[in-house]
Amino acid sequence: MTGGAAVLAAVGGLGAMPAAAKAAPSGKEFAAFAQRLVAQNAGRISLTDRVGVVDYAAPSWRPRFYLVDMISGEVSSYLVSHGRGSDPGHTGWLQRFSNKIGSNASSGGAYRTGANYVGKHGPSMRLDGLDPENSNARRRAIVVHAAWYAAPDMIDKYGKLGRSEGCFAFSEKDRQEVMARLGEGRLLYAGKF
Repeated sequence: MTGGAAVLAAVGGLGAMPAAAKAAPSGKEFAAFAQRLVAQNAGRISLTDRVGVVDYAAPSWRPRFYLVDMISGEVSSYLVSHGRGSDPGHTGWLQRFSNKIGSNASSGGAYRTGANYVGKHGPSMRLDGLDPENSNARRRAIVVHAAWYAAPDMIDKYGKLGRSEGCFAFSEKDRQEVMARLGEGRLLYAGKF
């Protein structure tokens, strides 16, 4: 067992946290879960005061990106897209992860947040995949960015968010907040819990 699978097993796997698809975890429960993730990845990240965790067991019409302040215990949640290769039928549910170049799928595992830059989606944040299941993140250009298809009005119109090509896409407002608060050198972890 390697990478993200080892981390999930080490932090207690699916039983380590309430099933987000059924009920959102409390701030205290989520902070404890994030603390275990930080401990498992401490040697691979430089800053441990804030952590981003994406629970792709929840559908795209529910907030499933959690930003955890490890000092105050405050947890904020946001809508975030998944890759179209992870949901070929566009159901709103992530069905599979892939690290393959050209898959257009989301990848699970631990990421280290990188530098901000301005690209085709405007202000964005680079990500380095730290596990075998997301080691191609840089080559696939998997980043944090804003997208029109990740705005809340998509849920009003279509019942779900649109899909990225594997990136963590947010509404413009949420992208600003996530990038400002998460910053460079911190852990972003994606999985199905």
